[in-house]
Amino acid sequence: MAGAKQKVSAARLLIVLSRFLAAAALALGAGTAGAQNLERLEPSAAHPTIGYYIAPGEAGSQFRPGDVDLARWALGAWQRALGGALELTPAPESEALLRVHFIAADAADAGQYGEMRAIRVDGQRGAEVFIRPDTDALGPEIASRARVDALFRDTIVYLTCLHELGHALGLRHTASFDDVMYFFGFGGDIPEFFGRYRRALESRNDIAKVSGLSAGDLAHLHDLYRRK
Repeated sequence: MAGAKQKVSAARLLIVLSRFLAAAALALGAGTAGAQNLERLEPSAAHPTIGYYIAPGEAGSQFRPGDVDLARWALGAWQRALGGALELTPAPESEALLRVHFIAADAADAGQYGEMRAIRVDGQRGAEVFIRPDTDALGPEIASRARVDALFRDTIVYLTCLHELGHALGLRHTASFDDVMYFFGFGGDIPEFFGRYRRALESRNDIAKVSGLSAGDLAHLHDLYRRK
């Protein structure tokens, strides 16, 4: 009996420790690359609309021309969710407050999906979003599914754009697996994170209509953009 109690106690300790480590990873992620900056984007006299620029894919990134559509659809999903709080419009790179780049996954960055970095444009807060569209760098299960299912591959790139643009708008990571802003450091079935969205699609054009934003994502967005 004592041995059984010790095993239960050890198991509970492991659970507590794993949760602590996940929370610590989330806190660490909150400080990297400005991704957890809760400063929202604001229009100004110099930038009455929030200009965006989507750059051509970097050589070796496994970028596909249609990835520009995925980034644009992600921007559209956030604009609809904002309900008029911001107007997002195309702009030259030098003037854009939001800049999207498709980059290669080198050895140091393999396994990462994307990143957001805060920038200043004419003294105003902006953001650069970096997306790694090489699904072969995301582990064997995701890579094999993406090779045989183009919509699964596009799902990954689209949701990565959506997530990183959420950071660009000022949203934090969350601990809810339902949210597109979920932090993978908490674990869970990551292929299923993408798979549930993929199952909502019948064709590629459905991505423009199925936002992928959860009730939690929308609540956090609306709370941030109601603040004065």
